[in-house]
Amino acid sequence: MRYEIIVVGTSWGGLGALRALLAELPTDFDVPIALVQHRHRQSEPLLASLLQERTSLRVSEVEDKTPIAGGQVYIAPADYHLLVERGHFALSTDKPVRFSRPSIDVTFESAADSYAERSVGVVLTGANADGARGLRRIADRGGLSLVQLPDTAESPVMPAAALRAVPEARSLPVAEIGRALAGLAPEGR
Repeated sequence: MRYEIIVVGTSWGGLGALRALLAELPTDFDVPIALVQHRHRQSEPLLASLLQERTSLRVSEVEDKTPIAGGQVYIAPADYHLLVERGHFALSTDKPVRFSRPSIDVTFESAADSYAERSVGVVLTGANADGARGLRRIADRGGLSLVQLPDTAESPVMPAAALRAVPEARSLPVAEIGRALAGLAPEGR
């Protein structure tokens, strides 16, 4: 199976989890990754530089209509929903979902709708249930579902909710999720 998009959602404790996950990816990793981290709407755009320290992949905040390319890590900007469309991203200022904009569910659902079985959803540490419904849609469309082992999360609420919604998801510590993603070799490799 050739996966074409990985979407990752996190909230409370997310910076450490994201840094640990990205540190496990090889320099030639070619599946695009979209990250949704709950942040205050007036957050400074420092997340990209903090994550860039841990990976050789290019990390950047998404702008509307940014093309999706391999070997890149894309971050949902503060106060925008990140929509995954075939070949590019879109940004939305629709109302918050579960008090969050960006919403993990919105991003995951759009990835499932656009890439179906070629999508991967990853839910990491967080203090609410955002991402559970979207991960269910990814699983229902035949995509791969990975969840941080709740006992290893700074806040286990989000991964526990994701596992209730998608009990068949693989549940692993963050570094092992990174290694599992690194093992998603393209066809023919």
